This record gives sequence, structure tokens and C-alpha cells, in this order.
Amino acid sequence: MAAAADAYVYKEALIVLGTAGVVIPLFTRLRINPIIGFLLVGAFIGPNLLGELAKQHQWLSILIIGQGEDIAQLAELGVVFLLFIVGLELSFERVLALRRLVLGFGSLQVLASAAIIAAVLALIGAPRNEAIIVGLALSLSSTAIVIQLLSAEKRLGTQSGRISFAVLLLQDLAVVPILLLIPTLGASEGGHIASGVAAALLQAGITILLIVIIGRLALRPLLRLVASTRSPDLFMAATLLIVVGAALISSFGGLSMALGAFIAGLLLAETEYRREIEATIEPFKGLLLGTYFLLVGMGMNLKLLVSHPLLIGGFALALIAVKSGIVIGAGRFFRLPPAPLVRSGLLLGPGGEFAFVIMAAGLAAGAVSISTSQIVTLIVSVTMLLIPVLSMAGTWLTSKFTVRASLPAEALGEPSPDQDVKVIVVGFGRVGTLVGSMLEEHGISYIGIEMDPEVLVKARRAGRPLYYGDATRPELLRRFGIDKVSTLVATMDSPSKVDQVVRAARALRSDLKIIARARDEDHAMDLYQAGVTEAVPETTEASLQLGESVLIEAGIPMGLAIAAIHERRDALRRLLGRPDRRRELGKARARLKRLKEKANR
Repeated sequence: MAAAADAYVYKEALIVLGTAGVVIPLFTRLRINPIIGFLLVGAFIGPNLLGELAKQHQWLSILIIGQGEDIAQLAELGVVFLLFIVGLELSFERVLALRRLVLGFGSLQVLASAAIIAAVLALIGAPRNEAIIVGLALSLSSTAIVIQLLSAEKRLGTQSGRISFAVLLLQDLAVVPILLLIPTLGASEGGHIASGVAAALLQAGITILLIVIIGRLALRPLLRLVASTRSPDLFMAATLLIVVGAALISSFGGLSMALGAFIAGLLLAETEYRREIEATIEPFKGLLLGTYFLLVGMGMNLKLLVSHPLLIGGFALALIAVKSGIVIGAGRFFRLPPAPLVRSGLLLGPGGEFAFVIMAAGLAAGAVSISTSQIVTLIVSVTMLLIPVLSMAGTWLTSKFTVRASLPAEALGEPSPDQDVKVIVVGFGRVGTLVGSMLEEHGISYIGIEMDPEVLVKARRAGRPLYYGDATRPELLRRFGIDKVSTLVATMDSPSKVDQVVRAARALRSDLKIIARARDEDHAMDLYQAGVTEAVPETTEASLQLGESVLIEAGIPMGLAIAAIHERRDALRRLLGRPDRRRELGKARARLKRLKEKANR
């Protein structure tokens, strides 16, 4: 009996692990974002849905987490680890380069959002102090979800990524004075607000300086000592010590734990241990961050949503619209380009996780009513659920409308129908640029099609015949003269896009020569089945070039080495087009591997 009771203690951990190991992979196969998956699972297993059913069916209690406090500390560590990883990907130099956006643009966004939201709430009858606290809470955005999305999409280094990160960093810094301001508002005392904020900023500055000094003096020697043991386990322990230690120092100084971890990441980004730390910390970050989103989902009051769907939905959409408009307007004031502002506005429009903290503090101080706290918490949760959808909407909007406005006029047009063009090159990144330059060197006329505006503008300024368009659309290929050219080259790095272009082109012309870039041999086989004339697998070509270098360095005459590689390439191409090619391809790979090993010996 005691053993069973002890096992029950681990119920919450088993639910979290089961969600991460079983449920989320199923959502991923259904192409549901993991963040949304954790939020939905949290709402399902929380006290408002499955918890209600458990009152009638006791056995269901084993599937729910009754009290969010049981996993709250793990959830907070998830955000801590996320910000630590972000700090590793940046550096102090890059943060200083963003100071204009952080202090100027970020401050304007927070102050304008808080002021407008508070004014609207005051107009509809909310008490002044409650309106101020709610305005401040709703002015903040979700650092956890937005940074997670930008990191997953590799957009942190883009303009929209830098804009979003700058605003989120300022918002994290603003949490401290906001929390110190709330007790003053709760006590209905208006005389000491300025002094309280000043004291908070001084305390924050001292804490950050302490973390930086300790980091500069101790981090590199500590990691050097641990690395000398050549023990992955000790290195992992040291990494966890650094993350949690910096977070606790920040917490003791009145700052958020996530901010301390972020500063520690910035310090370590300048060391030679950065990549190893990233690889070590990644599994912890993913699981703990999932726990955080699980907790957010559990906090959603679904009864309130069901009873007042129009009210909650209307406020959620209004919040996104107001904050997005403020981001775009403030960005234009700082002369930022419109396309990344649209993306950033939609990402920063929803509420964020710190709103829960601020509302809890307001409730504890007596400045916010329970009903207001529940409504605000639910509105924030609903808007956070919409962030992945808003991210996709931002990408679609900028590609369809705002992007085109930033392109040169000639890039938006179409080539003259009487042009004597022999080749269409789809995609003008690294590979497409190389193909285009080789065609130019040999005097072969071509036209390029590209959707990335930055790549397009750069190529047009270099004098290359590039035009904007989506080559997966048959009508666009017709307008670019596919009925007259001899060859189409698909060079995009997205296998799905290459597949779509190949199928569209082949459906239009059965005699067209199509040369396509393939990710690997399996992708090349699929392309041959789709009708390409030639598929060039990146992995195979890299292996063949490596084999050629190995043979030459091993003493084989250059002519023989080149001939051997050409023979192997032709054999692989023939194999890719045969029905039994998978078995034969495996044998060819094995022969190539043995050839490399023999040359190395």
C-alpha cells in the first residue's frame, strides 16, 4: 500500500513525460505545432475539463494534474532554458547593436499599448488602478512562444526576428518595475510610484552587473576545468549549474529568472564552449518548455469561454489588432521596413506569459478583482494559442502584398514574349546563382524566377534577368515562356517545392528537359518518377567530390581519379532510373565507401 502511495507521487511527472513522448509526436505527424499541442493537452487534462469528469468517474483522476503548482517550478525552468539558448545564439555586440530598437522602439510599444488599453478599460467603467494593471499586463507579449517559433523557423537573424526580439527583451526588463508598481496601486497610494520604479531599476542594474562580473571571472575557468576531465556527465552538470545559478541570482535581485539565464547565455556565447553547451542543454529546454505550455493550457477557464465566447473572442481579436497596429505604427516612426513590421506585429499582438504573473500579483495586492483576473488570463491564453497561426498569416501577407511593394518595378513585370530564352532557372539562392553565372559565361540566355525579395533585389541590381513569381503555378510558367525554352532547372532547397515545380512543368510539356536539385538519393528517385530528365542529389555529389580529393591525395593520378569518379557518377545515375535501383544503389554506396576506406589506408 505504501509503495502504491509513493508511486502516486510521480503521477505529474509521468503525465508530462507521456505528453512529450507519445501525444506530441502524434500531433507532429498531424502537422500540429508542438506548442499548440502542449496547450491543448494542458486544457484537456486540467481541472476545467477532465477534472470535472473525474468528479463523476474517480478513475479519471490518474490522468489529470489537479494543481498547477505541482509542476509550476518545472514550467518556469522551461522559459529559463529557452532564454539561455537565445543568449547563446546572440552576443553582447549584437544586443548593443539593437539598443535603438530595445530602448526606443520597445519602450514606445509597451507604453503606448498599456496607455491605450488602460484608457479603453477606464472608459467602459473599470477602476483606474485595475485598468492600469490590466493595460500593463496585456502590453506584454509571449517571449516563450515567439522566440520558440523564430528559432524553429531560423528567423531570429532576420529583420522581423530582430524587431521582435528587441521588443521582447524590453518587455522582460519592464516586468520588474511593473511588479514593484503593483503594491503601490493596490494600496491606492499615488505618491511614491516614481521612487519605487527608480529603486527597482537601480536594483536591476546592480543585479545584472553582478551576473556579468561573476560570469566574466568564473565561467571560462570553470568550463576549462570541467572540459579537462573529458566527462560529458560533468560538463552537463556544470552547464546546468551555470543556467540555474544565474537564474537564481537574478531572482534574488528582483529580476525574472529568465533574464539572468539570458545574460549567462550572452556571456557564454563568446567562449569556445558555446556549441557543446547548446547540444547539452537542448533536451532539457524542450521538455521543460513543454511543461510550461502544459501549465498555461491547464490555467484556461474553459467554462468562462463556453459561457461568454463572443466576449472573450472579441476582446482577444481586439487585443491582437490594437497591439499589432501599435507595433507597425511605432516601427514606421523609427523608419523600419513595412514587411518585417507586419510579421512582428502579428507575433507581438497576442498576450504573453508574464501577464499571468502580473495578474496574480494584482490579485494578491487587492488591485484586481477575481473576475477580471480570470477574463484577462483566458484572453491571454486564447491569443497565445493563435500565435503559430498568426505567424503563418504574417508570412502569407508579406509574400502576397507588402513584399511586392518593395521590389523594383522591372522585377514585378514579366519577360518580353519575344525574348530568345533557352533556360528557366527556378530559385536563385546559392545554387541558382552558380547555375546562372555559368550560363552567362557560355552565352546561354536564361530567365530566373525567385520569391525571396532580398535575393531578388540583390540579383536585379547585379543585372541578372530575375523576376518575382511562384513557379509552382502552371499559368506563371506559361507566361515565362515554358513552351519555347529547352530546359528548366529547379534549384530550391525545399524538396517539396522542387517536387511541385517539376510536376507543374512536366504537366505542361512532356518533351521539356528538367534538371532538378535533390536532397538525397531517395528524393532523386522520387523526382525521376515525377519525370525529371536529370536529378542531382546533394549528398551524392558531396561524397563523390570528397572521394575524388581522397584518391588524389592518396597518390592516384588526377586523370584516373577524375575518370573513376565520373564512372561512379554515371553508374549511380543509371541506377536511380531502374525499377530495382534501391537494392543496386545500396551496393553502389557500399562500393564507394570501400573505395574511400582503401584510399585512406
